[in-house]
Amino acid sequence: MDAVTLSELRKPRTFPAVSVLMPTFRRAPENKQDPIRLRNLLAEVRKRLREDTRVAPAAVDEVVRGLERAAQEVDLRHAEDGLVLFAAPDGEHHAFMVDQHIDERVIVDTTFATRDLVAAYTRTSRYWLLSISDLSTRLWDGHGEELTEISRGGFPIEPAAHEDERTPRSSARGARHGDEQHRQLMREVVDALTTVLKRDRRPVIVAGVTRHQAIFDEVAGNGVTVAGRVDGSYEGATGPQLAELARPVLHAYEDFREVAVLTELEAARSIQRYASGVTEVMTLVEEGRGEHLVVERGYYAPAVKTDGELVPVEGPLGALKGADVVDDVVDNIIETALEYGGEVTFVSDGFLVDHDRIALVTRF
Repeated sequence: MDAVTLSELRKPRTFPAVSVLMPTFRRAPENKQDPIRLRNLLAEVRKRLREDTRVAPAAVDEVVRGLERAAQEVDLRHAEDGLVLFAAPDGEHHAFMVDQHIDERVIVDTTFATRDLVAAYTRTSRYWLLSISDLSTRLWDGHGEELTEISRGGFPIEPAAHEDERTPRSSARGARHGDEQHRQLMREVVDALTTVLKRDRRPVIVAGVTRHQAIFDEVAGNGVTVAGRVDGSYEGATGPQLAELARPVLHAYEDFREVAVLTELEAARSIQRYASGVTEVMTLVEEGRGEHLVVERGYYAPAVKTDGELVPVEGPLGALKGADVVDDVVDNIIETALEYGGEVTFVSDGFLVDHDRIALVTRF
């Protein structure tokens, strides 16, 4: 799943575009529940489409067959935390597994319900990991659980060999020489890393012994923001080993980011660049004024089209019927914000209790 795929999936389809979303029990020793629950959801799809006067009988069968074909493309015995199925007329169908919990629901609309894919994509951390050692400094491209070493832009960076390196490090002169040589190496590292960050700014995790990290901080100053650290010597460590060490650091960073979002919203409120509540946020996002949308992961809101406008209403998803009903207007808001180039951040349920569960930082 990447940004290009998400962009294609968010485009309008011929009605009915159907989304089936289901949490899975991947940790169950014998997963017999998921196939049964999936059959029940597909039966619900067939029932809802047959009851909708806008849908021809042939289209009902075509969409349901598309969902069945999509389901056959995944192996529920090795499922992740959530299953997402899409199908639309003309045989289009898609299947995705996401590594986070999703709420079970069926959505019938003119677009696919991509919010869980967006949440999974944005939550899958992209970061740089800088591994410092006496022998070489390596840069790793981190994406979720995967780390890939970078072999360009000057990396890996190794210290140059000098004749006077034979001076014992135990002597005062040797220690001073070694530290200065390492500072020079760190200048090269910081210059190369700064160039990388100009092209692709991400959080940076620094791995290395305390002495190396201290010299890196001294040379980098305020030029590089370190999101977290892994203490120790990891020369020769593999990508999977470093990814395992980085996992708790990333989790702590994600928790910090949620708190930082609240600070950003309060700052935006103080300069009148803030909105909250689904109705106000929807209006501003549709005007292209959304810079940063923040929404709780479990917040959904059905809506009804009245005089050409969407009006949010109370009630569970799928309970309202009719041609003017939109199952989840929050999904529409997320898609529109992204289409206008806005940023979307998902936070834990209850985190935006003082912001009506959805908030927006507006553009100037």
